[in-house]
Amino acid sequence: MNFVQPIVLRDRGVRLEPLGLHHEDGLRAAAADGELWTLRVTSVPEPEQTRAYIETALRMREEGSRFAFAVVDEASDTVLGSTSYHDILPAVKRVEIGYTWYAQRVQRTHVNTTCKLLMLGHAFDTLGCHVVGWRTDNFNFASQRAIERLGARKDGVIRGHALRRDGTIRDTVMYSMRAGEWPEARAQLLYLLQRRG
Repeated sequence: MNFVQPIVLRDRGVRLEPLGLHHEDGLRAAAADGELWTLRVTSVPEPEQTRAYIETALRMREEGSRFAFAVVDEASDTVLGSTSYHDILPAVKRVEIGYTWYAQRVQRTHVNTTCKLLMLGHAFDTLGCHVVGWRTDNFNFASQRAIERLGARKDGVIRGHALRRDGTIRDTVMYSMRAGEWPEARAQLLYLLQRRG
C-alpha cells in the first residue's frame, strides 16, 4: 500500500483531486494561459506533451514516488494547474511538494496559499510526516520567495543537480519544514488568506 492514498482536499473554492487522464484538456488549457511551458525554470508540459505528462505522473503514483493532483476551481469546475507530493519516503515519513504550476490568471492569488495549506495539513496532520520538503531551480526566484513565505527553511543548494528543459544544468535550492514548525506556519498561512479576503 502506498504511503499517500487517493484523497480529495478542498478549501476556499479550491479542490485538489487525484490527477487523471480526464484532466488532459483542462491541464492543457491551464498551461496555455501564459504559455507556461516556455518558462526555462519550470516543468510545465508543452500542449502536445500533456497526456504524456499525466501518464508519467500516474506511473510514478503506481511506483509510490509521486502523487499528483489537479488543482480545480470548485465554482466553475475548471482546471487551474497541478501540484504533487513527490520524493515520498514512507520509512522516514517525509514528502516533498513540487511539480507545482498554475494558469497565469490565478498566480499571485489565494490559490497557491490554499493548496499549500491543504497539502501541508494533510502531510503533517493525516500522514504524520516529520518533514515536508521543497526544491526549486536556483534561478526561479519567484518560487524561492513563495516557499520562504510558507515558513520553510532553506537547507542548502545542490550544485549541478538536474537538467533544465533547455539542456542546461541547474543548481537546486532545497527547503524543508519540520512537524514542530507546522503550527506556526499554519497560523501564518491562515493570516495571509484572511488578509486576502
